Amino acid sequence: MLNLVHLKVLAAVARHGSVTEAARELHYSQPSVSHHLARLETATGARLVQRIGRGIRLTPEGRLLAHRAAEIVGRVDAAATELAAQVGLQAGLVRVAANASTLATIVPRAAAALAAAHPGLRLSLVDEHPVEALRLLRHGEIDVAVVFSHADGPVEEGFRLRHLGDDPVHLISREAGDRLEDHRDSGWIGGCPRCQEELGAMCAQSGFSPRVASLSDDMVVVQSLVAAGAGVAILPGLALQAHRRADVHATETGFSRRIHAATYGEPPDPPAVAAVLAALAEVAAGVLA
Repeated sequence: MLNLVHLKVLAAVARHGSVTEAARELHYSQPSVSHHLARLETATGARLVQRIGRGIRLTPEGRLLAHRAAEIVGRVDAAATELAAQVGLQAGLVRVAANASTLATIVPRAAAALAAAHPGLRLSLVDEHPVEALRLLRHGEIDVAVVFSHADGPVEEGFRLRHLGDDPVHLISREAGDRLEDHRDSGWIGGCPRCQEELGAMCAQSGFSPRVASLSDDMVVVQSLVAAGAGVAILPGLALQAHRRADVHATETGFSRRIHAATYGEPPDPPAVAAVLAALAEVAAGVLA
């Protein structure tokens, strides 16, 4: 019986006219290629190659079978490609939403890893706050949401969270070694209403309520305002990895954000989504270490 691996070897030898080049293309050793050719001759009962000096050439029977082998291998490869495209791993689109700090750090590195491993897989990326990202996920407008939370709590029905790591929150000020309680009388740079709730909860544990004097969700703007003396702020570590001014100081507060990759619906995830989740987890393990 003809073996697909043997046929693939014969097709490569015919294509290159060399055992050495065929072995290089297939990532086999030269003895392995010769072994497969011998097994194929045994299976067919025909002499397929002739030794010519240090090289080889195909016999008429070898050329006939090599022609058919190339056709067979090509059809099998095409079928595998079509099947992979059907399940979305090699030729699919995965829609990902993430907030700015993860979209500037973890997500692009994961995208680069996916491009190398699965060139046909495409990503569509959008900058969204976790609440909005989860809404889009629930409505089927995206496939993966990279979100953060400040404590372990109940997960809404239908969502599945993969913990990627913890992102420490920093106090951003003009003086090294500052603590939250050192700025009970300072003006604070707040962000969206949810970000201000986070700030308020952190300051409450230090015994005061922050006076929000300015508003910005932009990590570049926030640090520029702090550098100009317009106030102090908090930023997650990922934001500082994405952009860091040399004239401000970042001090860990002891608080952190839990970073998750969220999907929606019953498992298992489609292969393309699973590949994205795996890439995010691998990158996050290094970035959040």
